[in-house]
Amino acid sequence: MATKRDDRKHVAVVVYPGLTMLELIGTISALDGLGTKTGFRTVTVGERREPLESDTPMRFIPQSTYDETPHPFAVLVPGSGGLRAITAMGDEKLLAYVRAAAEGAELVASVGSGALILAAAGLLAGRRATTHWAYRRVLENLGATYVQRRWVEDDRFITAGGASGGIDMALHLVGNDTGRRSARQVQLWIEYDPQPPFGAIDRQREDADNALASTLAGRHAEVERALAHRPDLLAAVEKALSPAPPNGIRL
Repeated sequence: MATKRDDRKHVAVVVYPGLTMLELIGTISALDGLGTKTGFRTVTVGERREPLESDTPMRFIPQSTYDETPHPFAVLVPGSGGLRAITAMGDEKLLAYVRAAAEGAELVASVGSGALILAAAGLLAGRRATTHWAYRRVLENLGATYVQRRWVEDDRFITAGGASGGIDMALHLVGNDTGRRSARQVQLWIEYDPQPPFGAIDRQREDADNALASTLAGRHAEVERALAHRPDLLAAVEKALSPAPPNGIRL
């Protein structure tokens, strides 16, 4: 018997060990603006209802499990940093859930390196997408076309850059569904008015292509263990860790 879709239109936010809390909380805080009028409800979904470590000293417990939320209205995958963004691609249970949930979802989204999980699940091949700038070469090696924007839409798929990009994307989705006025109310409520003290960031800086290699330096054995069963993913990561050719030419 088919599982009946929840009337509250669940937005399944997929969580896993090592998740970046800023991307999780920032995006959910903005997305919660959908629920006030439309019946949408964000729910964190993990393999089990057990405490998970994050990229901070805090741990968190998923509200639901893969089995309990098999057919969400939308699925969203936040990112993680450093080695955890890479090893998460080798979690076959995570990939299987994302793949199955995305099949019937009306919206499939990611924040930051969460795009790598969508790509590892085979969902972004041939699509325009974005991710945290440090992982853009991995994303390209997995078959997506990287676009340097805050968020990128391709049909029912929408991907955002880092944490603030996830908030921008969420506000965009709120505005699409409930109108500009409602989205601005959400923006006001969470006091989202970026004015960084050191100005705008430069994604084109010279060391950008080497940032991921520096982060994973000395941890190649861990990457190999995590992706040993997926040589295609391992090759995509290793290619991204190699020095970039001069003049930005990709081999």
